[in-house]
Amino acid sequence: MDTEAILTLLQEVAAEVITPRFQALANHEVHEKNPGDLVTIADREAEVLITAALQAAFPDAVVLGEEAYAEDRSIMERFMAADHAFTVDPVDGTKNFVNGSPDHAVMASEIINGRVQRAWIWQPQHQRAYVAVRDQGAWCNGEEMQLKGAASPLRGVTSRRKWLHRTLGDLAPLELTWISCGIDYPHLIEGDADFIVYIGTNPWDHAPGSLLLEEAGGYVGTFDGFPYTPVDGLPGIIAAADEATYSLVQALVAADV
Repeated sequence: MDTEAILTLLQEVAAEVITPRFQALANHEVHEKNPGDLVTIADREAEVLITAALQAAFPDAVVLGEEAYAEDRSIMERFMAADHAFTVDPVDGTKNFVNGSPDHAVMASEIINGRVQRAWIWQPQHQRAYVAVRDQGAWCNGEEMQLKGAASPLRGVTSRRKWLHRTLGDLAPLELTWISCGIDYPHLIEGDADFIVYIGTNPWDHAPGSLLLEEAGGYVGTFDGFPYTPVDGLPGIIAAADEATYSLVQALVAADV
């Protein structure tokens, strides 16, 4: 499947099983996988459809879906060792989706030899399609995206609620993200934040946005100072508008954690 065909797949699946449930979920269609970790019928049905299409097109690839991982943790080992793999996040920002917020997305990425090569983020309620191809660029609805670099003073956000209003060095206190990586990374590229601090590093959450950000001129690395890859398993991610901002924040985080 070419890049456009996979974007179309995400859009069609969203139109079929996700958007009809938006602000229309019944109580029995929402469940807790773990305390505070929600899954809906839309998540499960969308992932099945997207995974089946990718597996049919790429039968030798490992497809790591968020809901598949919840059912079978061994798929992560196969993903980490695979030469060719995909990630699928059928409804990124499930809490937002359940609460009736338009800030949710359908995401996928292609990983070859441990590096993200293609990425897709579809925001069905905002009607924004983000696509990135390594060494070729990043686009929103067909228009190329390019960061202008970080602003001054720096604005940082985090998805970790325990870190809200926390200060790193002389930087302004951390604010809350949009609670969906498929919304967060585009906001960073569009200048609504200068860096994001994440604790969780699930590949389906960060592989798509990391390539989008890098191809637009940003930088993504770990708390330990290494470039981010979806197969490194290192804790903590800092996504930044440029490498200098990442280096500054990484040093402050390393001294603080």
